[in-house]
Amino acid sequence: MKRSYVGSADGEELDAAALLGPLQGYADLRDERVQATLDAIRSELGHGALVRRYAEDELGSGEGAFLACSFWVAEALARGGRLDQAIETMEALVDLGNDVGLYSEQIDLETGAFLGNLPQGLSHLALIGAATAIAEQSRANGQ
Repeated sequence: MKRSYVGSADGEELDAAALLGPLQGYADLRDERVQATLDAIRSELGHGALVRRYAEDELGSGEGAFLACSFWVAEALARGGRLDQAIETMEALVDLGNDVGLYSEQIDLETGAFLGNLPQGLSHLALIGAATAIAEQSRANGQ
């Protein structure tokens, strides 16, 4: 049994969207189970700074990295007291924007090609959330 939040009450499969609960105040981001969830997502669904939402989609074909989830990880790291990791993750993600700083819905993990909608509003909202969290935590730490 995982010691983290998962996609469903009776399941074991990770869903990176589980970070939305703590990000919206459901649980303290410094809580042990939330931190375990964050670590599991980074370990099992992560590819560097990029994060897939699920291990596989319903058809078993896998998917690219879901950019909103990747930015949620950066925000959770910042709000969970792991500012250096948040900044490192955010810098890597910001570098992935296209020539005018826009992001798609997903990024192909092998080719780096944008997949899905471009521009993707949810990706940009998640970017703003991560940037805000990093700025707030940096100020709180006197940086």
